[in-house]
Amino acid sequence: MNPSTPRLLLVTGTVLALGLTGCTSGSSESAATAAATGNSGCADVVTSAQKAVDGASKSDAPWDGPMAGPKAAAGKTIVYVAQSMTNPGVAGVAKGLQEATAAIGWNVKVIDGLGTPAGIQSAFSQALTTKPDGIVIGGFDPKTTAAQVAEANSSKIPLVAWQALSTPGPSTDPLLFSNITTKVEDVAKISADYVIAKSNGNAGVVIFTDSSIPFAEGKSQMIKKELETCSGVKVLEYDNVPLSDVSARMPQEVSSLLSKHNEAWTYSVAINDVYYENAAAALRAGGVKAGGAPFNVGAGDGDSSALQRIKTDDYQTATVPSPLKSEGWQLVDELNRAFAGEPASGYVPQIHVSTKENTTATDAWDPMGYQDAYRKIWGK
Repeated sequence: MNPSTPRLLLVTGTVLALGLTGCTSGSSESAATAAATGNSGCADVVTSAQKAVDGASKSDAPWDGPMAGPKAAAGKTIVYVAQSMTNPGVAGVAKGLQEATAAIGWNVKVIDGLGTPAGIQSAFSQALTTKPDGIVIGGFDPKTTAAQVAEANSSKIPLVAWQALSTPGPSTDPLLFSNITTKVEDVAKISADYVIAKSNGNAGVVIFTDSSIPFAEGKSQMIKKELETCSGVKVLEYDNVPLSDVSARMPQEVSSLLSKHNEAWTYSVAINDVYYENAAAALRAGGVKAGGAPFNVGAGDGDSSALQRIKTDDYQTATVPSPLKSEGWQLVDELNRAFAGEPASGYVPQIHVSTKENTTATDAWDPMGYQDAYRKIWGK
């Protein structure tokens, strides 16, 4: 079939599959399989990428975090200011935080920022009025709450954060005791390496990003750069779809991409798994078989819904998950170190790739043994 032949015909807003066997999802899947089993477009890069993916795909990764620290401070109350509890990553961390505070013997209050700047500022202000011992910033840029951060700093309320900044560890501007996150460059690299390895260096890739968020834009640029280390990988589109618009825009974006790129679109990498939650219906309507190309890879969060899609071949192939629950426990441990006047642990969560072969019954990923390690540190 002529590769320029469109897979879809768009008529008055309705997506109609063309009655040509060369334009079915089976054709796309076969093309992707042929590319992956043919000559590599970058043999040395593929070898290196496969080694990295194999190392990150181990499902029995032991705990490599802190094993020593201060005993539990008594009777503390902390507040989790959440970007939005409808964000699966933010909500997953909240679960870990709640488990950890129960284990250490503290109280925790969750205040939902509802995903808007005004809502987050209001939630942070509410947190301050309760005069807590510590505050957790859950998944938003502290610069958007600069006045509240300054008030907490002046009141000597320690702040720890989850995915608030692009780099892990302590921060002086804004003043945070520690920011808990994987290294964005490692997440970007392994997600691109997965595409390079699994396609054998022959792929047409669409990157989904939110260029309005500096962290997200930086991550997607790193993904693009790593993909381009392989001469056989072509970035077909760098598609800017703001996270706030994903549910409304992704169906039409996907339909348009299918029409424009046809079988050339064999892989996707998105800065967050939520893009694929909202792409499935359009892929299905476009005649794409679940489990076939384009193979969709997430470079962020790895919440339970994403892992469920991967497990069932529901239009997602892999993700680079954050260990959400263990990060919740780490947030508590970092605050305990702040209360004790000790430095931050410096621990950076390990990188993992979740696939159908290594997903768990709980639809979550966390390293083994972190609860026991933290309980031992706290004397609990």
